[in-house]
Amino acid sequence: MSCNYAEGLSPYEHKGILGVPEKFDPIDKFNEKCEILAQLIRDSKHVVVHTGAGISTSAGIPDFRGPNGVWTLEREGKKPAVNVSFADAKPTKTHMILKKLVECKKVHYVVSQNIDGLHLKSGLSRRYLAELHGNMFVDECNLCKRQFVRNRPVETVGKKCSGVPCAAEFTGARPCRGRLYDGVLDWEHSLPDNDLYMAECHSSIADLSLCLGTTLQIIPSGNLPLETAKYGGKLVICNLQPTKHDNKADLVINYYVDEILERVMNILDIDIPTYNECDDLTKCAENTIIDWTIDRKDVLGVEKIFKAKCKGVKKKRSLIKSKRNSSEIISNDNKSKVIKLEVKEEHLGNCSSDGLGLNNEILMLNEVKSEPKCISQEA
Repeated sequence: MSCNYAEGLSPYEHKGILGVPEKFDPIDKFNEKCEILAQLIRDSKHVVVHTGAGISTSAGIPDFRGPNGVWTLEREGKKPAVNVSFADAKPTKTHMILKKLVECKKVHYVVSQNIDGLHLKSGLSRRYLAELHGNMFVDECNLCKRQFVRNRPVETVGKKCSGVPCAAEFTGARPCRGRLYDGVLDWEHSLPDNDLYMAECHSSIADLSLCLGTTLQIIPSGNLPLETAKYGGKLVICNLQPTKHDNKADLVINYYVDEILERVMNILDIDIPTYNECDDLTKCAENTIIDWTIDRKDVLGVEKIFKAKCKGVKKKRSLIKSKRNSSEIISNDNKSKVIKLEVKEEHLGNCSSDGLGLNNEILMLNEVKSEPKCISQEA
């Protein structure tokens, strides 16, 4: 449960601004913005989605900084009235829509701050997912750094040792003498190198970054969407509370993310799938060992595209810190821009490498399939 996870973290004072009132767009403005978002998705060649706790609240998992968030209520000595366990929580409509949009090649990468494992449960492939703060359903070896899916959430947080030997040899990798640790970050822990690097590269080459259910308060994850804007892409933010980057966005939608994406899917004429236990790797992990490690080939593939696009391109770059931390966030003056109807169109400049255009390389990257390895464990 979110409360148990929050209680397991080390004491930390700088949790950001809490309890900012939520706001909702009028229905006519909401529909207009959804039409614009759908068109942006249609027109974009590389879309990256950044997800926060707000996409899991409809699954019964409380957020942290909302009016009824875990840390907001903590100041009053209270706990959320609804708090579904991580083991029982199921992916929301938003999780399932994102999986479908990835399959349809409308979304090309997902960067998540969430540790609830719902992207994993939805069936979203590891190839398209960076988990910046860890996953309650994933263990990591302290030596080889390989990751393995669990069939139940970890009982600890903060990279604590479970004492279980590394399972690398059961997935076809070289035997390892390491021990498994929970992969959930505590405050001030460094973010996982490959996840952060993949998130940075994809955010930089994206022509559209879509932020869902996050106030973008924690760095570096909260600053990653700005990489898209700094390289000429567009930024869309969907959240019930104002965020610290609203004034930099091309479009801001204040509404429930489930309803935003459902409306967008209707406009795009794409069916919304439902949760299927057969795609849930936490269910498969009861009888098999599942490797959840980012494939090195995927890292090298996106790195090539990143260098092709960004080599020699000047941009206004902010410092990307590698440690999870909170930043000074938003003010309550409600100065965020609601919508920019005049979106700037900027050329990407020289985007070729070895005679191949950037768009061709992105298409080639998205054609490659890489699924998690599922190997039956022998008794």
